[in-house]
Amino acid sequence: MTANGLDGAVNGGRHIMQIRVYYEDTDFSGIVYHANYLKFMERGRTNYLRLLGADQHALFAEAESEAPGFAFVVRAMQLEFLRPARMDDLLDITTWPHEVKGASMTLSQKVARAGEVLVEARVKVAFVSDGRARPIPKALRHIMAGGLKQPG
Repeated sequence: MTANGLDGAVNGGRHIMQIRVYYEDTDFSGIVYHANYLKFMERGRTNYLRLLGADQHALFAEAESEAPGFAFVVRAMQLEFLRPARMDDLLDITTWPHEVKGASMTLSQKVARAGEVLVEARVKVAFVSDGRARPIPKALRHIMAGGLKQPG
């Protein structure tokens, strides 16, 4: 398990972090504005990759040498809004790999409140370097695939 305070923790291939809903996250009716879930999930994906890198400095250094200036960019996203969140709710953002292959990976994400799933998402991200899609280096692909055996 890797933990870093506000960054959440990776355990068994899953990243979990908590976010408090603030007034600024809500719309006029007092529920979380739909686009803000995208921000919450982006933080989850970013911290997931950050914590993987913290544990795997050598792998990320190897990836950097193979593909200088590499980055992950969102290519596609599917969302299902199931229930609303409200101001002061404490939300769990969970991120885990669904599929890792070639130059992309698909991550599954969920936003939950006290175990109740509010939003589910599938996010396909591409590995790019020099503005072009590139194969994810094998060692990096292997560590990212570590969570694939986890139940959805």
